[in-house]
Amino acid sequence: MRAALVGVDFGQGDFSASVEELLLLARSAGVEPITTITAKRSSPDAAYFVGSGKVDEIGQEAQDNALEIVIFNHALSPAQQRNLEKRLNIRVLDRTSLILDIFAQRAKSHEGKLQVELAQLQHLATRLIRGWTHLERQKGGIGLRGPGETQLETDRRLIGDRVKALRARLEKLERQRATQRRARGRSHTFSVSLVGYTNAGKSTLFNALTKAGVYVADQLFATLDTTSRRIYLGPDAGNVVISDTVGFVRELPHQLVAAFRATLEETIHADLLLHVVDAASPVRMEQIEQVNIVLKEIGADHIPQILVWNKIDAAGLEPAVERDEGAKVHRVFVSAQKGTGLDLLRQAIVESAQNAPASSHLVDAAAERFAAQQLQYAEQDDAGADQAFDADPADSIPTSTHVGSR
Repeated sequence: MRAALVGVDFGQGDFSASVEELLLLARSAGVEPITTITAKRSSPDAAYFVGSGKVDEIGQEAQDNALEIVIFNHALSPAQQRNLEKRLNIRVLDRTSLILDIFAQRAKSHEGKLQVELAQLQHLATRLIRGWTHLERQKGGIGLRGPGETQLETDRRLIGDRVKALRARLEKLERQRATQRRARGRSHTFSVSLVGYTNAGKSTLFNALTKAGVYVADQLFATLDTTSRRIYLGPDAGNVVISDTVGFVRELPHQLVAAFRATLEETIHADLLLHVVDAASPVRMEQIEQVNIVLKEIGADHIPQILVWNKIDAAGLEPAVERDEGAKVHRVFVSAQKGTGLDLLRQAIVESAQNAPASSHLVDAAAERFAAQQLQYAEQDDAGADQAFDADPADSIPTSTHVGSR
């Protein structure tokens, strides 16, 4: 699918790195980026996000290059997406829809598919009225005459019922995870979670430490499903459970954070976080900051953390261990692919396990904060859906959140 990528520089952060990430996201979704269009603005345009002149430029590029889709590196409002599609006469996707589509393609486990479907439905609910002009029509025919129920109301009710069913099934899976965590707690098993920016090499490191054989690829969000393995690190630490989690990215849609609650809670309940960093990335410090923002959002910012600078072979660095002022391990330099520095990392985990304080009250508090945050997000989604269903659908045109084939 031939696409144009659109990025707007608002003077915040590394704009070129953000555009490069959009390019990787598009390719991960199976899209062929043909052209990249950029602009500078102080604030988004209320109607088109970009100025009308830039919209004409995008339209000309689409016509000259026979483009099939335009992808914005930002979150668009339903009105902005509708206006752009109407004026360009071409499908328009925003960053949130693109990430949701990638997640839909990558999810393999039953739980992962449920989480992605929930996130997609929550996103669709706010845009349902923008999608189909037939939705305001009432049912007719023999036995169906009268006030009836509009097609829009029917679809709204069906989506609501499906969302409730998905939440119930995910809550059941969440209870199963909680049972497993309590079992690990009773056996005093030290728990480690790998976190980090997507494509930093978490799954490669996980495989190197545990021999798990988790799928690895040089692409964004190659792994969505949390995998846990128990390894033995000697008499000083005993058995340790290591979990590989979904990667983070700039402006991770809150629908995904809410839907992947059961997965992310493995991070909340960990005793130690191994924050995997791509040492060869020129924007590694910004990526570290973005991961820490998400960790704070899910209530995991209090958990002890070791920075694991991965891919040192590509960065020209040597295996090493750095300590902070308190003599605790702060950073370990490794190459998961080459296997260098892994002994240093294992020793750092053993040291952390030996010095780990009892922190169950912090874990409980973090879980409560995370649950409250997700409830707030759900309420915001429901409120957005209510506003969307009350809007005027007269000039709506078809939209879709699916980019590539499944």
